[in-house]
Amino acid sequence: MKYLITGGAGFIGSNLARYILDKGHEVVVLDNFATGKRENLADIMDKITLIEGDIRDKTAVDAAISGCVAIFHEGALGSVPRSVADPVASHDTNVNGTLTVLQSARNANVKRVVFAASSSAYGEQPESPKIETMPALPISPYAASKTACEAYMQTYAAAYKMETISLRYFNVFGPRQDPFGAYAAVIPAFVSKILRGEQPEVFGDGEQTRDFCYIENVCYANWLAANAPAENCDGRPMNIACNSAVSLNQILNKLQQLMQKNVKPIYKPTRAGDVKHSLADITLAEKKIGYKPLVYFDEGLERAINWYTENLK
Repeated sequence: MKYLITGGAGFIGSNLARYILDKGHEVVVLDNFATGKRENLADIMDKITLIEGDIRDKTAVDAAISGCVAIFHEGALGSVPRSVADPVASHDTNVNGTLTVLQSARNANVKRVVFAASSSAYGEQPESPKIETMPALPISPYAASKTACEAYMQTYAAAYKMETISLRYFNVFGPRQDPFGAYAAVIPAFVSKILRGEQPEVFGDGEQTRDFCYIENVCYANWLAANAPAENCDGRPMNIACNSAVSLNQILNKLQQLMQKNVKPIYKPTRAGDVKHSLADITLAEKKIGYKPLVYFDEGLERAINWYTENLK
């Protein structure tokens, strides 16, 4: 069978492409390379169909969708700080792009769309762990755009009988996650700095906690969602995480122990739109798609360190 991965040259998309190929299926990647990287696909380029195009471009999306049984919609303009700096770009890419994908899928009779939603939808609600029955209270334009996309997933399921699932990712990390640039995710940014003997930057006091989820868990969740019973595909979101919170200071300590380095971090002011604590209840994902984490934080961190040590030489 053939599957489309939008944003397939990005961190999550490129790992998912390998995962689907390993299952023996065909993969089509649609990416405009605004944030995705060709090197993420270099070793599988001869095994995939690559269409260079934008998720807002109906012609490109229609071409990519042709013959596919389902869509993994990973394509987006990520990063909370980026969205705070440019909310219009986040909305345009994420919301209008998602609507284009849904409409093209509908026209092509592609029944199932698995959407990369975000835990940022919960905002700063004090209750913990986060559970899907809580209201969405986004505090950044990125979170607002992802929440709007969830609403479209539910709408297309209700109005057009499409099978849609929104997977609310919590802080995904692992190989091929970009360690550089202004919007680099925290774990690859920390690892790359420590490898170079530089001081990692921490925004806030470092006591903020996240439910870090290794990339293999996310790929597994997407595969489960693509094969879940149709009655469970109503567009409503479900958390994908490990139900385990770790602080940034704890991560720094673990990294220094594992990498045998002693580098003091630089603490900077908290960034607008960042939440203080994030922990997921994953009961619903287990119930609806059979999800359970395969790789927990400590093992995932060691795998990530090994990959970055080898690939950032």
